Amino acid sequence: MEKNIFITRKIPDIGINMLRSKGYKVEVNLSENIPNQKQIIKLLKKKPYDAVITLLTDRIDETVFDALPGIKMYANYATGYDNIDAAEAGKRDITVANAPGALSSTAVAEHTIALMLSLAKRLGEADAFVKAGRYRGWSPTHFMDMELGGKTLGLIGAGRIGGQVARFATGLGLRVIYYDVKRNEQFEKESGALYQGSLDEVLKQADFVSLHVPFLPATRHLINEENLGLMKPAAFLINTSRGGVVDERALERALKNKVIAGAGLDVFEFEPKISRGLRKLPNVVLTPHIASASREAREEMSEIAANNVIDFLEGRIPRNIVNEK
Repeated sequence: MEKNIFITRKIPDIGINMLRSKGYKVEVNLSENIPNQKQIIKLLKKKPYDAVITLLTDRIDETVFDALPGIKMYANYATGYDNIDAAEAGKRDITVANAPGALSSTAVAEHTIALMLSLAKRLGEADAFVKAGRYRGWSPTHFMDMELGGKTLGLIGAGRIGGQVARFATGLGLRVIYYDVKRNEQFEKESGALYQGSLDEVLKQADFVSLHVPFLPATRHLINEENLGLMKPAAFLINTSRGGVVDERALERALKNKVIAGAGLDVFEFEPKISRGLRKLPNVVLTPHIASASREAREEMSEIAANNVIDFLEGRIPRNIVNEK
């Protein structure tokens, strides 16, 4: 019996070709617009699909499950899966898998370091200065910046991405400290990072604070007005995890009031909307959720998502299942 698979938006061809080579019928929503939940349901009602590859912009919850009870597998084309109610899916015998690729971890770690360098070297400000036609020649006091060597990087989260960031940072001469809900001695051995007993301890010591935690009820507004006040006035906050981990309005106030020196953000609490105040600040570097956007990483994610679907349709437990029942 022919298997039908739907992909909610275009992903790299490698995964699509893998599925088609198995004889599956694969349909892709080719619209460039992000579909809302009602549109997703309408698309998926066109035929009985056996599996769906979703993107992190797709909200898959009980509304979708109620409307489409026949779909028993959702493979998220992302490392995170907070867009899917995996717990509710498990109650309904629906399998959910994600796509945590090694190359994706490297890409996000590289982007994290790029944001750190952009802030420390004031690249955004200098770029705007030159493009505005204000450059009149070399000056000994133009855009004096911070050297990274000898500074302290504080990591919140000691997973694969945090570990890669730590290795890159050590190579740049930074001291690395970290906090995670569970101490990771292997991480310490591989990266030289020093464990701190609380989030507050990291915030107080670090010149750069970089967030690498999933978005969960427990991590919503992990960085808020109170603990932003613990950071050094010369410190920078970096977020390449999920926007809701940071109270964006509190961050905007902290930046305007010079509670901290700056921020580098690739994700936003109300994405795709971004606070107008943040967009106007010179000490903020903003990128449009592209940290994992290397060609190599995105192709690997496509391959992983396809393998998860193939595993499921061939009767195996998907290798990246997130809600074992």
